[in-house]
Amino acid sequence: MTSRREHSTLKSTDPSTGNILAEYPILEPQEIFFRLRQAGDAFDTWSSYSYSVRSKKMKRVAALLRKDETAHATLISQEMGKPIKQSRAEVLKCAATCDYFADNAETFLSSDTIKTDGSRSMVAYEPLGAILAVMPWNFPFWQVFRFAAPTLMAGNVAVLKHASNVPGCSLAIERIFSEAGFPDGAFKSMLIRASIVNDLIKHPVIKAVSLTGSERAGRMVASEAGSSLKKCVLELGGSDPFIVLDDADIDDAVDGAVLARTQNAGQSCIAAKRFIVTRKASKTFVEGFVSKMQTLVVGKPLDESTEIGPLARQDLIDDLDAMVHASVDRGAEILTGGKKKDGAGYYYAPTIISKVTPGMEVFDEETFGPVAAVSVVKNIEEAVALANKSRYGLGASIWTQDLDLAAELAPRIEAGSVFVNGIVKSDPRLPFGGIKASGYGRELSVAGIREFVNTKTVWIA
Repeated sequence: MTSRREHSTLKSTDPSTGNILAEYPILEPQEIFFRLRQAGDAFDTWSSYSYSVRSKKMKRVAALLRKDETAHATLISQEMGKPIKQSRAEVLKCAATCDYFADNAETFLSSDTIKTDGSRSMVAYEPLGAILAVMPWNFPFWQVFRFAAPTLMAGNVAVLKHASNVPGCSLAIERIFSEAGFPDGAFKSMLIRASIVNDLIKHPVIKAVSLTGSERAGRMVASEAGSSLKKCVLELGGSDPFIVLDDADIDDAVDGAVLARTQNAGQSCIAAKRFIVTRKASKTFVEGFVSKMQTLVVGKPLDESTEIGPLARQDLIDDLDAMVHASVDRGAEILTGGKKKDGAGYYYAPTIISKVTPGMEVFDEETFGPVAAVSVVKNIEEAVALANKSRYGLGASIWTQDLDLAAELAPRIEAGSVFVNGIVKSDPRLPFGGIKASGYGRELSVAGIREFVNTKTVWIA
């Protein structure tokens, strides 16, 4: 493993002020090797445990998350700027997911008996070993737990390379698994630079990789994993269409649009980003959308009244603002917002842009912030065509009171999930993932827990 020491620490910065909260030492190469050996040793122990034992420990993780909900939520809000109410919801969702896989893993991974010409034949699902998780900052607990709960319940162990701006969350999650009684090494956090990830993928202890991140990061990880002949699951970016048809309940659609675009300050892969509205519905929808976006409370993450906090980093603000104004130069029109907020912190005004067409940055790229791009179309056919005119394919939502029509349209939308009259969201009971440049593989549900197992055929004469 190569040693690249750009800096000796990772800095945790408060996005609401730009001030440094804490600094964490980066692991030395020998410490990285030691933690990988720990993970390898822990797999032998953890994989030998029964589902009952694993379940009890995972239930303990859920209990610890709930017990220290406020402390964990505060840490999330301080490190990446999420409003505290949303941070609490994130922690509780992690706990519920731990309970779900603790209750269902054994059923999901029970051997299937298949009738063949043998006296017995079956399909078994067996753990692989240590799985590397490369995780983002936008949901610093949820992204990790939606990977860790099914992966660990399957009998694997987890090695976490978290985003460099949430080191406190990374270490807090490691402590939770330790306090819950998991074997030392069953969940290890690696405070390292991104430049070391390829070395981790190559290491023989690592058997597979799960990445949630950008399209660029996905290509890099997929390339290295492929070179090492190791499986990977990629959950990448999205530019989700939000389709409003003639007969939509406009009040519901507006409420959904505001929530879908501004939750976590719009920093979500499954946030609605392209709002495609039929001409008949457009005037009422856009007026309501603008009105509600203008009333949102932008403020400090730890303030209970805050609805939109800061973006996580200064460069995110700069990139978002550049995309907005490049699109305006191409003919888009700002209806509200469209600028950075004055004062300290990485705040961007809730923004709606109209007259958006393909070729504009806010249509073609993933806007990671509270910016909504509105396109008006003539009819349903044009709406579907525009929705699919993207290299991404993560999620989509359709708003109509004609549920039969929605059922007909859903298969035509190129996405990993389609929600009708509701915003796109992840749920441990349902598979989660995308197609095209949004990645491949699935997380959550039975499909997710079976991603990192050896699906083994056993045939007996």
